[in-house]
Amino acid sequence: MKIAVALTGMLACAAAFTWPYPAQFDYKNTTISAEDIHIVAKNSKSSLLESAISRYTAIISKERFTPPADYKVERPKPAAKLGKLLIEIESDSEELSMSTDESYTLDIPAGGDGTLKAQTVFGALRGLETFSQLLPTLQGLRVVRGTPLHIEDRPVLAHRGLSLDTARNYYPIADLKRTLDAMSYNKMNVLHWHIVDGQSWPVESKTYPELQKNGAYATNMRYSYQDVRDIIQYGKERGIRIIPEFDMPGHTYIVGQSFPKLMSCLDKQPDWDQYAAEPPSGQLNIAKDEAADFAVGLIDEYAKLFPDEVFHLGGDEVNRKCWEEDPDVKAYLKAHANATVETLLSAFYTKVHGAVEGQGKIGMSWEETLFHSEYAPPKDTLIQTWIDEQSIPKTVAKGYRSIASPASSYYLDCGHGAWLANFDGNSWCDPFKSWMHVYNFDPWANVTRAAERELIVGAEVALWSEQSDAVTLDKYLWPRAAAMAEVAWLGKTDADGHVRTTEEVVQRLHDQRFRMVGRGIGAEPLQPLWCARNPGHCLLP
Repeated sequence: MKIAVALTGMLACAAAFTWPYPAQFDYKNTTISAEDIHIVAKNSKSSLLESAISRYTAIISKERFTPPADYKVERPKPAAKLGKLLIEIESDSEELSMSTDESYTLDIPAGGDGTLKAQTVFGALRGLETFSQLLPTLQGLRVVRGTPLHIEDRPVLAHRGLSLDTARNYYPIADLKRTLDAMSYNKMNVLHWHIVDGQSWPVESKTYPELQKNGAYATNMRYSYQDVRDIIQYGKERGIRIIPEFDMPGHTYIVGQSFPKLMSCLDKQPDWDQYAAEPPSGQLNIAKDEAADFAVGLIDEYAKLFPDEVFHLGGDEVNRKCWEEDPDVKAYLKAHANATVETLLSAFYTKVHGAVEGQGKIGMSWEETLFHSEYAPPKDTLIQTWIDEQSIPKTVAKGYRSIASPASSYYLDCGHGAWLANFDGNSWCDPFKSWMHVYNFDPWANVTRAAERELIVGAEVALWSEQSDAVTLDKYLWPRAAAMAEVAWLGKTDADGHVRTTEEVVQRLHDQRFRMVGRGIGAEPLQPLWCARNPGHCLLP
């Protein structure tokens, strides 16, 4: 039997448990025992694979996960048992990039050794996660159901990300690592680290050490070079790239605490809203060569610290009034007849994007750089589209690659009301985005040309931290980020063009949520436990 959609009635087969669902899943009906797990790499010297085998052996050995709908199931009587899981990879290369092959095939026979084959170690990592999800414990016995089974799997989108803001509120390293663990359980592969913003500068700079000294909230709210390298390695071991974002020229008030002469409109009060999207106001002064030189110096430093091929330059929410009222900008414009704020901004973007290119990197920016300025970014720039869902088709129509992050569906911080203390109302991006709303968003909607659909290369949920920190991190992210992760891995439709519905996938997401909780992730519940135990009984008539 071949299946493309896991319906709620599939509880007797292995397909019921996997998240994201594999691209192809063939199975039969034999249950085998899997009490003793032995995972062996054949002819590989990859340290990443060796580490992954140890990690998943420990996860599986500790885990005794019973799907909630199986709480009364009879103890199975296995016909045979699983032997070893043999892993074969074509290449020991540990290079991780946007073009890395994450495909794998997994075969579990009705007794004997299973095989996991992949082109790369990172494909093997994805296959190991799937394997770990095929091992429920039923009445005290770990089994694999639905054998012999065959899986062929690969992601639809190359970039399946989470943007995390660690500047408005600080997140300790342990919480970042736990988040990377949770991402790996959902086959996500990019942590977009929004590491600094106007409110704080927690990361060490060796070029401008004043930034962290004067910009971190406290000495115990800092990220050292070693912390950053630790996170990069921890992510790589889980197949997750770390893309840094250093937003410029806006959202840079904190720079002014060390270099005020580089800035415009620093902390305008009380009418901050005339100069910034949120307090505190402050932007790099685009009329000063020193400000652009400073930005280039940051890029040159951090492009070396972060090895990923992509470097995010921000470029969002710049405020023209901030510059129009700045004395230095006004003096420059008076002395240069053909200059405008827009030409100055374009010149700034030219310099910083040129610096990224000079470091051998690909630039990434928020959509305002493309749509709200006169600057034309290099064609290889990744455009993160967030303002409007129609920004995605507009971006690809211009020939640029899109990372879909619509605030209307993928901003996970929304729904908690305003955070300005004298305004008892909604925030700009309310209401709360349920897991169903996240799952139902289609990044490919209104893009019909094949060449343009191929330019949609990623999807990314975001957690901005005005009202979030380590205390709320897990419940704000999970399982809603998992909903995006399946769409990004699997696409919106099956091979027959059927659009998967939340009714069809809810039981698998219940399983994934309970599995994540068992692995130490504080994911919030989808429904009452009774609903998880009684599939199909909690639907709107």
